[in-house]
This record gives sequence, structure tokens and C-alpha cells, in this order.
Amino acid sequence: MSPLRRVALFGLLVAALPGCESSKKLSQAKAAEHVASLVETTATDVQEIRAGLPEGAKHLSKLFEGTTAPKDDLPAVREALDKARNKVQDLRVAKSTFFALVDEQGLILRNDQDQDLMAGKNAFASFPALKAALEGKYVEGRGAMEEAARVKGGDGQWVAAAPISAGGKVKALYATGFAWSAYAYRLENALRGSVKSGLGSNQKEPLLYVYVVVEKQAFGAPVSPEVNAQAILSHDPLGKAQGDAVYSAAIEITGRDFGLGVKRAPALGADVAVAVLRSET
Repeated sequence: MSPLRRVALFGLLVAALPGCESSKKLSQAKAAEHVASLVETTATDVQEIRAGLPEGAKHLSKLFEGTTAPKDDLPAVREALDKARNKVQDLRVAKSTFFALVDEQGLILRNDQDQDLMAGKNAFASFPALKAALEGKYVEGRGAMEEAARVKGGDGQWVAAAPISAGGKVKALYATGFAWSAYAYRLENALRGSVKSGLGSNQKEPLLYVYVVVEKQAFGAPVSPEVNAQAILSHDPLGKAQGDAVYSAAIEITGRDFGLGVKRAPALGADVAVAVLRSET
């Protein structure tokens, strides 16, 4: 390469640097803005279940009024689960990936999915916090059940349960929940839709990923790159996002610049946060 061409190329690279730095700062600022909004979304999503699940449980009490035990009429249980959700507005719009009837021993009798992989499994073994609902109160917790996962390999679930009472006694539990991977997908789709709707005619849509950080794991949508999750965890997200503060940084993943935003999501429990990755295109 001639000296003249080297000088010209160097000039082009230098001229591009301010634009690169500006793009990094924009991605970082927007990622912080996005994650703050998504944490508000998580609070709304959980509130729908907190308000709706006890109401739905009231509709399921009818299963225990007849002479046939629910375990002996599983089609009726499935029908009742569908009706209970449809009759409660908060449950109709809830982001749950399953609703289930759980007996006093923790056995899942039936859920509302066409392919019920959870039936016959013990909910208390996977989600110990749910057992406290037998005392007559609404509870929330988390754990992991392979049959409730939405991706192969590692996945976990956020769960909740409300007591079903009949004759003055708790007869069973009305349980619901969502897989972390499915919930990350829900948040990611919501964010992409919001960002896309706000773009001008000449603006390009940024690359966006959303992960849910639970203790030492980061769960993304089923098709999200694992390298992204590892990059997020390498920044000690829960350690740096304390209280109500947003942690943000400009990072690089496989040669691409991203803005990272992390904020704790207390509605989802202790040591849970939402993380957003954004890159300008």
C-alpha cells in the first residue's frame, strides 16, 4: 500500500472513531432506559397473578363439591382449569406458561396444557415454597422442574399458588408459573415492539436481547446466544445492580459493541434481575 493510501485509510478510521464512541454511549444509555421500563413490566405481570389466582381458586372449589374425587375425573379437572382462567380477567392476560391443580401431597393432577408433561410430578419437590399455601395463604417461589421447562438443558421457573377451599378446609392448590426462558422471550418481544414503534422512517432497528438473571444464572429466550448470557454474568450483574439502581456498561461480545443495562426485579423475588443488551445496527 502506498504511503498516500495509508494516510487516507488512517484518516477514514480516525473520522469513524467519534461515531463509534457515540454509538456505544447511545446503546448503553438506551439499554439502561429499556431495563428500567421492563422491571416495571415485571411488577405488573406479577400483580396480575397475585390478584387473579385467589379468585380463580374460588371457581375450582366446585371440583370438591361432588361425589367424584378430582383425581378420578381428570377431564373435568382440565375443563375446570380452563374455566377458572377464563372467568378471571387478570388470569386471562397473565403471562403464565401453565396453570395446574395440585393435591395436598403436592402431586400435580393436571395442568391446562394439551401435552401435560407435569401430571404425576410432585410440585413440592421442585418448588418447596408452594407447600405453605396449604396453610390457607397465597405464596410465591421458584425452583426447577424439567417438565415445566421451555428449553432443553438448564431452565427454571417462577411459581405461585393459592389454596382451594371447600367445606372450610384446604383441599388442593391452584398453581401457576412461567419458565424463565419463556418469560425472557415475553420481555424481549415487548421491548422490540416498543422500540420498533418509536423508530423514525430513516432509523434502523437496533439488535436487542433480554435475559432474566436468577442468582448465578442468566436465562434468555430459547434462541438467544449463550455467549451473551456468559458475558452478562461476567459483569457480576446482581453485585453491581443494588437496590433500585440501574447498572449499565459498554461491553463487547464476539467483536460487536453492546450497551448493557441491569436492574433488580424485586417482584420476581430476591436475587432476580432483568438484563438488556442493545447494539446499534
